[in-house]
Amino acid sequence: MLEYRFDTQLLIEGHDLDEDDIHDYITAHFAGDCLLVVGDEDLIKIHFHTNEPWKVLEYGASLGDIHDIVVENMQRQEDGLHG
Repeated sequence: MLEYRFDTQLLIEGHDLDEDDIHDYITAHFAGDCLLVVGDEDLIKIHFHTNEPWKVLEYGASLGDIHDIVVENMQRQEDGLHG
């Protein structure tokens, strides 16, 4: 059984985005691992393993326009099923 079930990825398009601030907020407010936050002030990519992907999506939407959203159930993949 995986500790964090959902591989969550998204892009945030906005203005004055700060990858360090976003990274720190996610780390402080959401349980998970394998966090990557990369980009610039106009476009940020987030990759995060969590059990509550909707919270990450809601946070991203509060910062700008979210798109290219992928949420995959890694436990299903671990069990040999389609993600």
